[in-house]
Amino acid sequence: MLADTPKAPQFAVEDFFASPARANASISPDGTRVAYLAPWRERLNVWVENLDTGEEARCVTADTRRSVHVYHWTSDPRWLLYEQDGDGDENWHIYRVDLENPEAGAIDLTPFPGARAVGFETTPSRPGKALLRLNHRSPVEFDLYELDIPTGELTILAQNPGQVAGLLYTPDGKLYTHTLTDDGDIALSTWDPVTGVRHPVATFDGSDYPLDIQPFQLTPDGTGAWIGSNRGSDRTRLVRLDLATGAETEVDSDPILDLDPRSTVFPTLPSPLVLDRRTGDLIGVRHLGERQVIHPLTPHFADVLENLTKLSDGDLSHLSSDHSGQRWVVSFTHDRDPGVTYFYDHATARSRLLFRPYPDRDPDTLAPMTPVTVPARDGLRLPAYLTLPLGTEPAGLPLILLVHGGPWHRDGWGFDPSAQFFANRGYAVLQVNYRGSSGYGKKFLKAGIGELAGKMHDDLIDAVDWAVDQGYADPDRVAIFGGSYGGYAALVGVTFTPDVFTAAVDFCGPSNLVTFLRTVPEFVRPHLINNWYLYAGDPANPEQEAELWARSPLSRVDDIRTPLMVVQGGNDARVVQAESDQIVAALRARGVDVEYMVKEDEGHGFVNAENNIDMYRAAERFLARHLGGRCSRTLSPSSAPGR
Repeated sequence: MLADTPKAPQFAVEDFFASPARANASISPDGTRVAYLAPWRERLNVWVENLDTGEEARCVTADTRRSVHVYHWTSDPRWLLYEQDGDGDENWHIYRVDLENPEAGAIDLTPFPGARAVGFETTPSRPGKALLRLNHRSPVEFDLYELDIPTGELTILAQNPGQVAGLLYTPDGKLYTHTLTDDGDIALSTWDPVTGVRHPVATFDGSDYPLDIQPFQLTPDGTGAWIGSNRGSDRTRLVRLDLATGAETEVDSDPILDLDPRSTVFPTLPSPLVLDRRTGDLIGVRHLGERQVIHPLTPHFADVLENLTKLSDGDLSHLSSDHSGQRWVVSFTHDRDPGVTYFYDHATARSRLLFRPYPDRDPDTLAPMTPVTVPARDGLRLPAYLTLPLGTEPAGLPLILLVHGGPWHRDGWGFDPSAQFFANRGYAVLQVNYRGSSGYGKKFLKAGIGELAGKMHDDLIDAVDWAVDQGYADPDRVAIFGGSYGGYAALVGVTFTPDVFTAAVDFCGPSNLVTFLRTVPEFVRPHLINNWYLYAGDPANPEQEAELWARSPLSRVDDIRTPLMVVQGGNDARVVQAESDQIVAALRARGVDVEYMVKEDEGHGFVNAENNIDMYRAAERFLARHLGGRCSRTLSPSSAPGR
């Protein structure tokens, strides 16, 4: 970054964390309409407008309590479905709206208190139907149902026989169980629900898949599945698994890149599989390195892709087409022009801009995100991203180490509102993919086993040292900020390495690994064997319980002398509020001042704009006080929440 680059104007917090004007667009199957999310009564709701007539768009959902983030077109463009939970409790329900009857309210198609619907999918072979899994019979067991979308009728296809992680249902009615062995291996078997007999199809080393095999997509004919496999390889490639024999046949791979893993943790992000809207056939595959690479698998999609990539210098994000494959709505990932969305007609090769989510934001006033590589002390190379403030000499800056969650996730290139906000306040922002992050090969992933508060944390310290050695960062003004596992990392930072950080912000991070693992939702516990139990330990084992406690920030709370801010959602089902309460209480018992913010209407991560705005306003003041960054004094009049 050149020192003579014009300094960016100081934006209000709302400019980064208020709801977008529009976002997440997709085209209807008949190609006549586009749906998208936009504010209605200060919450994101689903809107629909005609692509050709120019008639006024209309809001078709009416959620005033919590923003909608996931919706689905159906094969009949009359019906639109969306998903919603209760104040962040992650008990997802499926709702239906009738686009031909605007006055009719949304219908809850899964009206079971305390239950959650997961694995929702529609299939081209069964128009008007959808598959989903429900745990309303037993909190720990998900049964397989078919939903008739027009009538709302739910038909049970298979009751979970117990200890089954997933049920696969083919178009010809065959059932497969997805189970974990006592050793954590993943077993796929045919299953006859009448006799209870199972026949093994394939077994996978569970330690290769801490968050299960992803993707796992049934082929349209039901004889196979497209899966992400790293069997006999360091890299994850796409193979076709034959459901009769268990044989794997490679479909697509990249010599240096893994399949894009991001949707495994955040299902709202694009899948690595690009499918034909009408047939369900595979037409493209996403891989991810510093930037995204898409491999087209059909001549038609190759032609479409060539023209789509000319619309922006960003990475293609969400893609949707009509059933003909001619009309497309696409958005882009970009570090400074996020979510820019276009309509493209392949028949005419014409395109037009539909919207920018933040239309008043000038991309030139935002900071570029630059891929860098950080050397770890043991020689491992750590992919990272550096965002530097505009118009400031990139030397001796206050630094924020922004740590991603998971830990089986990764940072990628694109717009990160936290990074941009802090860069706008004069901070250098470094995001490092420490060992144990996904998407960099099996060896890199497994290097994190047993290394919580060990080498995984050393990687973060090495990243800080790198930024100091490169001259970017002032070693006396370094903060660590993270959510979920990143929040745990922030707490580890101020307990295990208290001399490194000048301030820390923990957002919904576990403070005691023992109590954290004992309070995860009951249905999650059988699936911990290949992630938390493997990487950290099982609290049911006394020796491992002692090790978990030794790696817990709460065990070293007396070492905290770094100013700390803690943020928590009151309805967090993954990291319960007690995890934050106990470390705050321990500090206050010592007479140590700690800032603590709890939002009772949020879960694991904040959804509603006003809560994110409150959090980042408080973080802005907190970090400015301890690191000396800029702090806003007035609210931008053009940036009211929900604008």
